[in-house]
Amino acid sequence: MQEEVDEVYSELVRAFVNLRLKPNKDLLSGLINQANGLNRANYTSASLKVVDAEVAKATEVLNNPEATVEEVETAIIALTKALEGLVANPINPSVDTSVPEIKPGDTTAGVKTGDNSLIGIFASLSVLSVAGLSLLRKKEN
Repeated sequence: MQEEVDEVYSELVRAFVNLRLKPNKDLLSGLINQANGLNRANYTSASLKVVDAEVAKATEVLNNPEATVEEVETAIIALTKALEGLVANPINPSVDTSVPEIKPGDTTAGVKTGDNSLIGIFASLSVLSVAGLSLLRKKEN
């Protein structure tokens, strides 16, 4: 009986020694998805190459069931730095040529600065108020 207990005990100790902490790869997976979802037209090709290289490394770590916590953390840090290092493409603003240029002192073309739409609302409210007041006075008499 003691031999069986010793055998089971030694198997339990071996299993305990072989246990490893499985790292949480959720953050790494989210970063990979974020990198894959980038609008590639908005960034320079050089910065995208760095991100692509880090995504490839991070994907290897993500798919490796034997990956350690340190490997996962290193991949997270490297991919985060690559994403933060993205360089946006320069934006060339387009010039709107449909609006005519107005020079100082030009009185032929005026700029519309006011809006008359609120006048109609206030006028109709005034008419309704006067009508309501007159109905109220008739009712009192």
